[in-house]
Amino acid sequence: MTTVEEAYRACEEITRTEARNFFYGIRLLTRPRRAALCAVYALARRIDDIGDGDLPVEQKSGRLEEVRKSLAALQESADPVLVALADAARRFPIPLGAFDELLDGVWMDVEGRRYATFDELTTYCRCVAGSIGRLCLGVFGHRPDPEAPRYSDALGIALQQTNILRDIREDLGNGRVYLPQEDLDAFGVELALDARGRLIDRDGALSELIRFSAARARAWYADGLRLAPLLDRRSAACCQAMAGIYRRLTDRIAERPEAVFERRLSLSGREKLGVAARALSGRAA
Repeated sequence: MTTVEEAYRACEEITRTEARNFFYGIRLLTRPRRAALCAVYALARRIDDIGDGDLPVEQKSGRLEEVRKSLAALQESADPVLVALADAARRFPIPLGAFDELLDGVWMDVEGRRYATFDELTTYCRCVAGSIGRLCLGVFGHRPDPEAPRYSDALGIALQQTNILRDIREDLGNGRVYLPQEDLDAFGVELALDARGRLIDRDGALSELIRFSAARARAWYADGLRLAPLLDRRSAACCQAMAGIYRRLTDRIAERPEAVFERRLSLSGREKLGVAARALSGRAA
């Protein structure tokens, strides 16, 4: 029988290993909140892995449904991740229903859905990332403000826009396209890879679309980061560190769109530590 302490340790190990960007922020939290957020992340990671895995669609559907059912019977589970999450939900007002939205969003990925408009893409981002923002807010807690859930939602949507820009090449290679068709049409872009697997940038149109999309993402960051003053110091530092890493990545992509044409762009460990340190010291932008 897994103890609660063992369950939390398992979740923290998953988070340390898999959350290459988020863990820089998560480690800034107080110990109880860090443990709870690791439990949230561990289940979110499991759901994402189902969607991104190699199983046939029917089996992915079954696995996602199993997760959905396990959430409905959370207190009865012996699964370490669910044991930790159940305890975290007793300690903090975590909106567990947001996992249902995450499951819906991952199913959109499994279906290979494409998006005609940015509004449609926003719906997807709200499911797969805004849901995570709201789960985090449940762990953070906040001063009374009816806008706090909207800010956390916006921040998640901002981060997902950065993911989309970073992963255009990789997603296309996997048969997925997230850039809205209306944007592709407006900039005259037809996404394609050359013989070396590099994104083709005809007449610089793709670069311009990426810069436009990055600017739009920055507006979502600006809105979402209005959450930070509503949080306690450590939770605000976590929020600003996670957002700061992705926002800096967004800036880097906008400065050199061609950097994502042939590889996945990332910040160095030293850069991430610098962002986290500034967030903890209260010097985050």
